[in-house]
Amino acid sequence: MDVLSLGIYVVDVLGRPIDQFPEKGKLALFDELEIHAGGCANNVAVALARLGISAGAMGKVGKDAFGDLILQGLADDSVNTVGMRQDTNARTSFTFVAVASDGERTFYHYIGANGELCEADLDWDLIKSAKILHIAGALVMPSFDGAPMANVLQKAKALDITTSLDTAYDATGKWMETLEPCLPHIDIFMPSIVEAEHLTGLSEYREITQFLRDNYGIHTIVIKMGENGSYASTLEAEYLAPAYPVNVVDATGAGDAYAAGFLAGTLMNWDLKATAELASATGAACVTAIGTTAGIQNLQETLKISNQ
Repeated sequence: MDVLSLGIYVVDVLGRPIDQFPEKGKLALFDELEIHAGGCANNVAVALARLGISAGAMGKVGKDAFGDLILQGLADDSVNTVGMRQDTNARTSFTFVAVASDGERTFYHYIGANGELCEADLDWDLIKSAKILHIAGALVMPSFDGAPMANVLQKAKALDITTSLDTAYDATGKWMETLEPCLPHIDIFMPSIVEAEHLTGLSEYREITQFLRDNYGIHTIVIKMGENGSYASTLEAEYLAPAYPVNVVDATGAGDAYAAGFLAGTLMNWDLKATAELASATGAACVTAIGTTAGIQNLQETLKISNQ
């Protein structure tokens, strides 16, 4: 297996267009409702599989219809689900996503089974079979965030597994207090610019990168900046990748798609520029359809976006 995607698995219910919520007790209509498997780890695993990379999923869902939906979706994309756990005592995590006319999203989230995922749930035989362990959704897994996650990353690095991590928005406001134990054990770090600002207290992407590298020795740092593109930096090179112009339908999952593209380029031993451009193209493909993975295509089709 090339990449094991460990983290949050969520069912997303998307409504659009929703530009404002009705007053309490009132009713409003909207045009489209869709139900999709989502969550950072799910999105990365599915996108990797579509790009032709061997991917596995590791996380926790409920023993319920939404849990079955997630597992079936992963299987449909040939993602290895051996590492997935179904918890009889927890419900599958769920997000209601209100998608505005301009594609911007507002979320209501039920943490569910993702909040129960802990170190004891992990299958180390499966982790050992991966070239890259990617943790997706750090800061929204209360039983796994912090010291347990740091321990897993440290053990993985000791096994010569490349470690990768992407954060979610920390609603608790603890940010660095929670994540700092993990940072010395990460090879590839891919936060959004907003998350990176909260973590470091800095706002300029090169300053953020320098701070993270100087303090934690992270080799590859990627700052995702939405429509402003992305900044990727290693010890040897740096590259500012553009955001490719596409028809934006729904921006949900674009950052996860980007992460998958970056991991795919890394596995194919592409240089930093080509890797960041593939990542950007994968993110662009994602936003062309409603849902987190519906727009993701194979490698050949994705590369057409960056070669326009």
